Amino acid sequence: MIKSEEEVERFLKEFFPKLDIFGIFFLNRAKNEEALRVLGITRKAREEVVRWIEKKDYVQTIIDAISFGDMWVFGKDFDGTELYIKISMGRPNSNTICISFHFAEHPLNYPYKK
Repeated sequence: MIKSEEEVERFLKEFFPKLDIFGIFFLNRAKNEEALRVLGITRKAREEVVRWIEKKDYVQTIIDAISFGDMWVFGKDFDGTELYIKISMGRPNSNTICISFHFAEHPLNYPYKK
């Protein structure tokens, strides 16, 4: 599902303050760990990449009312490599969640990249 530009902006305006307050939990999936190793970046640098996400990086939203809530997919260029980043607000009064942080497995479509 593609959300409107306003919805993406609203999500980011809510996500970053929550990230500042509660932090972010990264799922330790094999492809996430492999991306860190190949890119040679630390876990702290990974968090900084998430903090650089902008509306223009938006790809889509995956509706999930069962596990993590809606998951917002963004793509980010890191030294010429396209990353696939899937984040969620997480539960109320708890940390934000990064489900995916790995190499894009296919070209990503950015509806708001001009």
